[in-house]
Amino acid sequence: MENNTPKQEEDKNVYRVQGFTCTNCAGIFEKNVKNLPGVQDAQVNFGASKITVFGTTSVEELEKAGAFESLKVTPEKERVINKKDPFWKENWNVILSALLLAAGYVLGEEHSLSFIFYSASIVIGGYELFIKGVKNLVRFQFDMNVLMTTAIIGAAAIGQWGEGATVVILFAISEVLERYSMEKARQSIRSLMDIAPKEALIRRTSIELMVNVDEIQVGDIMIVKPGQKLAMDGVVIKGASTINQAAITGESIPVSKTIDDEVFAGTLNEEGLLEVQVTKTVEDTTISKIIHLVEEAQAERAPSQAFVDRFAKYYTPAIMIVALVIAVIPPLLGGSWGDWIYRGLALLVVGCPCALVISTPISIVTAIGNAAKRGVLIKGGIHLEEAGKLTAIAFDKTGTLTKGVPVVTEIVTLKGKEETELLGIAASIEKWSQHPLASAIVRKADDNNLDLTEWEAQDFSSITGKGAKAVIHRITYYIGSPRLFDELNPEGLTERVATEIYRLQEQGKTVMVLGTENEALALIAVADEVRDSSKTVIQQLHELGIKKTIMLTGDNKATADAIGKRLGIAEVKAELLPQDKLDYIKTLRSQYGNVAMVGDGVNDAPALAASTVGIAMGGAGTDTALETADIALMGDDLSKLPYTMSLSRKTLAIIKQNITFSLLIKVVALLLIVPGWLTLWMAIFADMGATLIVTLNSLRLLQVKDSEQS
Repeated sequence: MENNTPKQEEDKNVYRVQGFTCTNCAGIFEKNVKNLPGVQDAQVNFGASKITVFGTTSVEELEKAGAFESLKVTPEKERVINKKDPFWKENWNVILSALLLAAGYVLGEEHSLSFIFYSASIVIGGYELFIKGVKNLVRFQFDMNVLMTTAIIGAAAIGQWGEGATVVILFAISEVLERYSMEKARQSIRSLMDIAPKEALIRRTSIELMVNVDEIQVGDIMIVKPGQKLAMDGVVIKGASTINQAAITGESIPVSKTIDDEVFAGTLNEEGLLEVQVTKTVEDTTISKIIHLVEEAQAERAPSQAFVDRFAKYYTPAIMIVALVIAVIPPLLGGSWGDWIYRGLALLVVGCPCALVISTPISIVTAIGNAAKRGVLIKGGIHLEEAGKLTAIAFDKTGTLTKGVPVVTEIVTLKGKEETELLGIAASIEKWSQHPLASAIVRKADDNNLDLTEWEAQDFSSITGKGAKAVIHRITYYIGSPRLFDELNPEGLTERVATEIYRLQEQGKTVMVLGTENEALALIAVADEVRDSSKTVIQQLHELGIKKTIMLTGDNKATADAIGKRLGIAEVKAELLPQDKLDYIKTLRSQYGNVAMVGDGVNDAPALAASTVGIAMGGAGTDTALETADIALMGDDLSKLPYTMSLSRKTLAIIKQNITFSLLIKVVALLLIVPGWLTLWMAIFADMGATLIVTLNSLRLLQVKDSEQS
């Protein structure tokens, strides 16, 4: 199997499909495409209305495979302008069929013309249904078209022309409403696609010209005027402005941008003129990645959807067999053929699994689309469902609960040297380090205008999880956590130094020690500001029923405890190495089952992967966050987390309601068949009503808002 992968990737083509009305039809189309010559495999994404084909085939062949449903197929990258016909023109046959049925009812059953009106109504309204039904019956593909065709022909055969025509009309109306509802759910993605402009003003060799986004190259200079949307991702090289990034990150407040700042396609330039150097092609922009990931997310089946699909596979043939038994056995035992055939037909109609089959995918599509519009990228139905079952959430501290931009608050000198010299030595070592706290020390030296060439560092080396060392003026200096100096010196730090460290840590500051192998020379206190939203978010999560919130950090215990206390976090685990975080997540999973890890997606990758749901912060700027996490909060904004939890829980609740309601309505209708109370029109009304209620119930997920927008 592995050997085919490169070839398959090479021959992979994605097409957009117009005309899907139900998941069953999508399944039949997928099966037909798989049987085409030259096709190795095919996967339909019903939510996004796409098909991925591995192998070689043509659009004409694909449309032949979808002829049973009159599907229109276009390559993914080809722009399609959907011309919408007026409602009456698109559904003329349903309207005419309804008028003929009404005329038949007005004339009454006894009138000779009523038979003509009813039969005309059946033929005009059910023509497409019969074609599909007969084709599928010949192929032994038992779907709703087969069930309906059999029921309508059966009704006509036993003289129930009026009821047959009513079934046709109600089924046609049901299809129109279902198509409209599914389009409404898919509109969430389509609106994302239309966010970024299709062309931009580009300057090339001092000439300014409008260029289609497909032709814009990396390195081009894009000119963005006030009030215009950005067409491409890039870096500002001239000008300053505020940019509304709500389309990408869900942030409602515009963000200031100036030279060297990153900007994204689809965002709105509010006030200044900007010149932006393009950094990504149109396929690689952040908005393109979001759209792609959202569409892929809808293809990934949620556990409840997998259950429903398996159930429906056996359910439809079972209903046909039971209907046949009801229609044939009682008459053979002395019952009336007309009565029992009628009851069998009613069972066929009410047994149609439309509502059940659509109950889950439409909820997932709606929820994922809603989340994407609000700056939360959920990478699959499975993650959406799992997020709704969470009982514990672990947070990385730096950059998640805090702003991740630490600043030096004070320097305590311990031995003879001046503060300036000690800061110079510390900054000369730390400028080679990748640690977030190192940048705070280097920034402090810059603010004090220190010339670091005075303390040139040689033989720099990092001491994982503890600090760093380097040789300056032939002396080896160490900088790092107090733990590092306890290990260097068998006697450890003096009591005076330890007391001073504890005092600073109690204030929620991280203390770094600078010194030699034998003694500590200075304490540098660094504080990372806590995000304004963190405390509220933790409180909201506890109110939502999250049993346990945990902060995981490599920072010292006193600092971590001080921050944990301020935020109201239930448990704090400090002085952890990346491996310790991973191990602790595994422990939490064994205790609580469903555990989320929230981090920045870069250094927390192992812990994010080990959790039930990995949630990355600031996905808009980092590809790693988009790739590693199951859910990415596109803005650097933790307040989207309670919204994500609420949406996931509401989605789970709605899926359960839909499945329960769909099955319940079937059971009630089946019970009415036994005494003969269920008429054909009541059966189709029950089926249509169930489908419509399930769909409208799912569309309620479009109303779920985050706290900023509510």
